[in-house]
Amino acid sequence: MSAKDQKIWQVVAAIPIGRVASYGQIADMAGLGRQARYIGKALGKLPDGHAIPWYRVIRSNGQIAFPPGSKAFEVQAQSLREEDVMVIDGRVSMRQFQWQP
Repeated sequence: MSAKDQKIWQVVAAIPIGRVASYGQIADMAGLGRQARYIGKALGKLPDGHAIPWYRVIRSNGQIAFPPGSKAFEVQAQSLREEDVMVIDGRVSMRQFQWQP
């Protein structure tokens, strides 16, 4: 794992319960500029048993990035709902739930 991955994980770990952030927002906060696509790759490298709330990271339009009906989609949607984040048709209201540090 790289220092870049570590920085991304630190930013994601800071997202509060009941809030979400976009891939681009995480890239920006981690000092990676426009590398939003890399965020998903870094989250995919998380070790087993980690406590990083990866499921709080979604697309900038509020959409869950996994295909609807997939295991990862269901896990992410359920994890968000358990934190009282409303997920409707695989989408979260960014206006209502986006993290504004």
